[in-house]
Amino acid sequence: MAKTALEAFVADVRSVWGPINSDLVRQTQEWMNRLTSANEKEDWLASLLSERPATRELHRDPSHGFMLLAHGEQAGLYRAPHDHGRAWVCYAVQSGELEISTYVRVPWGDGSRLVRRETHILRPGHARLYFPGDIHDTRCLTEQALVFRFTERDLRHEDQVENKLTRFIEQDGHWVSPPVVA
Repeated sequence: MAKTALEAFVADVRSVWGPINSDLVRQTQEWMNRLTSANEKEDWLASLLSERPATRELHRDPSHGFMLLAHGEQAGLYRAPHDHGRAWVCYAVQSGELEISTYVRVPWGDGSRLVRRETHILRPGHARLYFPGDIHDTRCLTEQALVFRFTERDLRHEDQVENKLTRFIEQDGHWVSPPVVA
């Protein structure tokens, strides 16, 4: 029996999984690109395109911990600047367009503020990778988009339990570091 594109993706990543290195991230990005061109008649993808769930977990690897999620996005959906803590992530667009801007944190007064570094438009077949600590935002540019997000670990745990993710806040027209909670 032939593997689905999703099963092939998982098998490919599992075959090279290990500590982060150049080959692992390059290959994962290539495989994410390939996943975006999966046959829309495959059950898993047909279901996503029909239902367009806000978030659906497509795979959680029981041995290695990496995850693949799908996000159905609507026009204008904006996710403010954030990082993914200790994790690296890869975004790929199956349909629609997603704008992703990256930022650098610079000292400012008693804290820091963000300065936009660059902006990229992700279209089907184009994946982008973000390393631990990279700061970025996302905005859906089309009426709808289906976005795949690969994460090296469970980011909910990283965020809600370990408090390792940073979500920046807007203050006087600038993105700034959130206040430190004592």
